[in-house]
Amino acid sequence: MTGTPHKRKLWRDVILFDGLDTLPEPMAVVVEGDRIGRVVPMTEFDEATAAGCEEMARGGVMTPGLVDCHTHLVFGGSRADEFEQRLEGASYEEIARAGGGILSTVNATRAATEAELFEAARPRLEALMRDGVTTVEIKSGYGLTVADELKMLRVARRLGQELPVRVVTTLLGAHALPPEFRDDSDGYISLVCNEMIPAAATEGLADAVDVFCEKIAFSVAQCERVFAAAKAHGLSIKAHAEQLSNLGGSAAAARFGALSADHIEFLDEAGVKALREAGSVAVLLPGAFHTLRETRLPPIEALRAAGVPMAVATDANPGSSPIFNPTLMLNFACTLFRLTPREALAGMTAHGARALGFHEERLGRIEEGAPADLCLWHVDTPAALAYAIQPGRLRQRVFAGSVSELERDEGERRHV
Repeated sequence: MTGTPHKRKLWRDVILFDGLDTLPEPMAVVVEGDRIGRVVPMTEFDEATAAGCEEMARGGVMTPGLVDCHTHLVFGGSRADEFEQRLEGASYEEIARAGGGILSTVNATRAATEAELFEAARPRLEALMRDGVTTVEIKSGYGLTVADELKMLRVARRLGQELPVRVVTTLLGAHALPPEFRDDSDGYISLVCNEMIPAAATEGLADAVDVFCEKIAFSVAQCERVFAAAKAHGLSIKAHAEQLSNLGGSAAAARFGALSADHIEFLDEAGVKALREAGSVAVLLPGAFHTLRETRLPPIEALRAAGVPMAVATDANPGSSPIFNPTLMLNFACTLFRLTPREALAGMTAHGARALGFHEERLGRIEEGAPADLCLWHVDTPAALAYAIQPGRLRQRVFAGSVSELERDEGERRHV
C-alpha cells in the first residue's frame, strides 16, 4: 500500500511519540496533502473524522520521520585499512598526522566523478531511509578545493532531488588542511572564505557552513574567520568542536549564533553556558565515540541541567563512524551516553530538526499543521526503538505526505 496521491490519509489506534514525549493514549492521525491535518485521541474519534480518508494502517507506534542532522555520506574510497590500524593500537590523531584519515578520503574523492560519487552515496542514503530517516544533512569536506567541494555539494543536492528525502547541504571546506597548503593554514582559510564560500552561496549549493575546530585541524581564530564569511553570505553555521580537546570552538560558534556544536566530548561549563545562551543544539555522535573507542563522555548532565537541546546523529562517514543505521544510534546514545530512550528519540526528531534550522517549521513533531514526515513502526512502545538493535522494524515511511510500505512476511513482522 502506498496511498493515493493527494487523498486524505488516516492512521488509527497508534501510539504517538510527538517528537518530545509519548502521548498517553492511542491516537488517530489524519494527513492532508504534505501536512498533518488532525491529531485526535481515539476516545474522541468518530466516523465523521474518517469520512473521505484512505485508511493506511491501524495500531503500532508512530514517530516523526527521523532526522539525521550530521552525516558525511558523499565520499570516495574506503578506510577499512585504518580500522585495522586502530585495532592494532594507532590513534585517530596518529593516523591523521601520518597522512591517513581525512586526507586519504580526499585523494579518492578528488579522483571520482560526480556520477561515481552519486552511485556510491545512493545506497548509503537508502540505508538511512530504510531505517526511518526522512531528513538528512550531508556535508562536503573531502574535496578541499573549490571545484571538488562544489562537486560534492552538487552530488548531495542531486540525492535530494532523486530520492524521497529532504537533504540539507553543508559546506565543510575547513575540514582538514590539504597537502597543497601544508605550510600555510591561514592561506587555505583565506581560500575557504574568499572563494569557496562565495562560490557555494552563488550557486545555491550550501545551506550551512561547518568547520573542524581542533588541534589537528583549525584554530578558533581561523574558524571565526570562516563563521564571519558564512554569515556575510547568509549561510547558517555549525561546528565540529571539542571532540579531541577543549579549544573553545563550541563557545566561538555560539557567539556567531551557530545552529549546533557537534561531538563535544571535551565541552566545559563555559561551553555549555554559551550553547544555552545562543540557543544552539548539542549534537551527540555516539557512532564516532564507539568506533574510535573513546573514553571521554560528553557532559550530558551539565547539558540537561542547562536545558541545552541534545540531538543524536549517525556521523555516517568512511573513517570514524562507518555506520548507516540511525536506530542503532538511539541504542548507542542510551548505552554509551546514558540518555533515556525518550531523550534519544527526541534527539533524532525534534532536536535533530532544530540542529538543521527547522524549529519554526515544526519538523520533527506530530502536531496539526506540521510537515507530514512520519514513521510507523512494528514495535509496542517508542522505547523499543532504542532498546533493541533490530533492522526491519519500519512498517511505513511517510515523506511529505507520501506513503511507502515495506513488505515483509509474517515471520519478519514479529518483534521482540
